[in-house]
Amino acid sequence: MGTKRYPLPPFTLETALQKVQAAEDAWNTKDPEKVCLAYTADTEWRNRTDFINGREEVKAFLTRKWQKELDYKLKKELWGFRGNRMAVRFEYEWRDHTGQWFRSYGNENWEFDEDGLMRKRFASINDLPIQESERIL
Repeated sequence: MGTKRYPLPPFTLETALQKVQAAEDAWNTKDPEKVCLAYTADTEWRNRTDFINGREEVKAFLTRKWQKELDYKLKKELWGFRGNRMAVRFEYEWRDHTGQWFRSYGNENWEFDEDGLMRKRFASINDLPIQESERIL
């Protein structure tokens, strides 16, 4: 406790952009131990049809995710913000164990606590099979 994740809310355009870039950078490490530290101990998620509660469940979820989604590369973009909340659009590319490539598109709604940790994350995601030659990330 007492850990702060800068920048802190309420966000300005500059600090909201910094927060989104920090999230993109962290997720691109594909390190569940590191990534889960950006969330509150009691964080609430909806990721597709998964409902995830707490940092330990986030870590387990991300471990499974990156075991399945190989060569993962993510790009996030700020869509809007107000106070301690943000809307973000994203796309990422990955391949499965058979070698099939996908581009996944989605939107996330984020809510942060006063220490800059993400308290809530709601993600809607769609996957598009692509050829390796169609990759853009």
